[in-house]
Amino acid sequence: MSEHKTFYITTPIYYPSDKLHIGHSYTTVACDALARFKRMQGCDVMFLTGTDEHGQKIQDKAADAGVTPKEYVDKIVATVKDLWKLMDISYDRFIRTTDDYHMESCQKIFTKLYEQGDIYKGEYTGHYCKPCESFWTDSQLVDGKCPECGREVYDAHEEAYFFKTGKYADRLLKLYEENPQFIQPESRKNEMIAFIKQGLQDTCVSRTSVKWGIPVPFDPKHTMYVWVDALSNYISALGYGNEKYDEYSKFWPADLHMVGKEILRFHTILWPAMLMALDLPLPKRVFGHGWLLMNGGKMSKSVGNVVDPVILCDRYGVDAIRYFLLREIPFGNDGMFTNEALINRINSDLANDLGNLLSRTVAMCEKYFGGTVHKVAGTEAIDTELETMTSELLGKVTADMDSLTIPQALMEIFAVIQRANKYIDETAPWALAKDEANRARLESVLYHLCEALRVCGILLNAYLPSTAPKMMEQLGLDASAIDVEKAAYGAQESYTVHKGEALFPRIDVAKEIAHLKEEDEKRKAAAEAAKKAKEEAEKKAAAPAEESNVDFTHEAEISYDDFCKVELRVAEVRACENLKESKKLLHLTVFDGERERCILSGIAKWFKPEDLIGKKLGIVCNLAPRPMMKGKYVSEGMIFAADTADGGCSIPFYSDDTPVGARIH
Repeated sequence: MSEHKTFYITTPIYYPSDKLHIGHSYTTVACDALARFKRMQGCDVMFLTGTDEHGQKIQDKAADAGVTPKEYVDKIVATVKDLWKLMDISYDRFIRTTDDYHMESCQKIFTKLYEQGDIYKGEYTGHYCKPCESFWTDSQLVDGKCPECGREVYDAHEEAYFFKTGKYADRLLKLYEENPQFIQPESRKNEMIAFIKQGLQDTCVSRTSVKWGIPVPFDPKHTMYVWVDALSNYISALGYGNEKYDEYSKFWPADLHMVGKEILRFHTILWPAMLMALDLPLPKRVFGHGWLLMNGGKMSKSVGNVVDPVILCDRYGVDAIRYFLLREIPFGNDGMFTNEALINRINSDLANDLGNLLSRTVAMCEKYFGGTVHKVAGTEAIDTELETMTSELLGKVTADMDSLTIPQALMEIFAVIQRANKYIDETAPWALAKDEANRARLESVLYHLCEALRVCGILLNAYLPSTAPKMMEQLGLDASAIDVEKAAYGAQESYTVHKGEALFPRIDVAKEIAHLKEEDEKRKAAAEAAKKAKEEAEKKAAAPAEESNVDFTHEAEISYDDFCKVELRVAEVRACENLKESKKLLHLTVFDGERERCILSGIAKWFKPEDLIGKKLGIVCNLAPRPMMKGKYVSEGMIFAADTADGGCSIPFYSDDTPVGARIH
């Protein structure tokens, strides 16, 4: 492959209405694996991702949070970039639709389409789904609701600009016919053809009721409707219509747009129609992957059935999560996320097969040859299958990556790993080692195993970018060994291995599932408590003001120096239980940033243990320990609480981002 060949791959730009979940990570990890593989092949890669930051939902979310839309999205975008850093996403460019250069490009595109007659002013009457940012006609609704997400729609009636999508219906059908690879998988293409043939409507491309968007330059009371703004990112990021970059001619057309199936229609109908109108080349392929399902339904921020990839990566390691997403989910179809499936995949493939093979091979090299083995002349019949599979692996993986069958590529790699494990059982190195006459044969066997691991490590680098270098290090090789030009049997003459830590420690499934269930229940309880607290606060705020009945009896004044002697800190409730000996007291175990301490508090009448576990509250840290319940317990502090008007008790809780141990002033 020529070193000058380019490859341009894009993720969808994600909507920063809230933190991203594991479903977004799935798309991005898949693109990252393709980008890394193409770089390994010598391609000049442009890997683009980013955020789609305009629209009514963001405008409403920001208003609810009491901040400007830009302030709101800035905070979310920071978490997106942190997530991609954590997950080893090797993107080359991150575009935000609030970037000045992107807005400049969009205004030029909109103006050009208007001036040549492809955009016209009209009036929109129909139904609008805020979560999907989509307009629908009566006939398109399903049971009166959005056909994409099933949520409520509301009637919309306003002046708007429209793009003449219907004008390009025949050209789009011809595109699909002459370029069968344009829409993948094949089943999705048939859906798009059916959609066009039922009558392609012109597309609403502006709003007057939403101010958070790119203004239409010649009619500033209008802002561009999300799809024209969002779709243009794929060329504005290269410098089309702006002077920020000068790479449009180098990388466009895109080799691959990777999107979720729910937005495939916009990428295979509206986007190519816009490009046709602009007389620009079309992307080569658009792949609409399936959804990551949980409990039978699509993961959705608004529904709340999401999995936080940060929590998973922190617990199991980034490469384990990357592997699960790439191997477990049938590419192009929906896949199911469960904790059990994740743990079983880590144990079976990564710990048992890959980790165990490396550990056994290195250990035997060290035990029988002091760590150094060489290529030995001569091959026995039992070696042939492993040699052949190792030599053919690059070609098979390349074909799978070209056809976007990523799970199949990983299956090919692990087929070699599994065959190598079987080869150990067949050759029984421990038996060969008993007779000095077998020394050359024993060295040959271990060399075969090292070669299989080396080639697999080279190819795994696209999928498990932190694991592959660790494999090479234990094989006594450096990063330069990760080279597809050397991904064939026999390319390495010798090995001097170095035993290291287990790549993927085996997980006790029963204990782990029990732990995850407990953590999930804690999160649900905390979320329910937060929801309840919010509802109560809203109810209180809406209630008419009442005359205060607070007791204003005052204590004697103290000096400032006396007050400073009281040490107040934020603590997290690690455990909480009722006491059999008292109906009044709760036994709390709190962590103050340095140690756990016991606090007995007379709040059992108003709070259940589950109301407090996982919460952060204020405590007095330097109160002298106080024996209670006839000395059975020692209370080491007090928590903050307030009397309520009805004779009850209220506790102020601190937000998740407040550090445990923080001083309270």
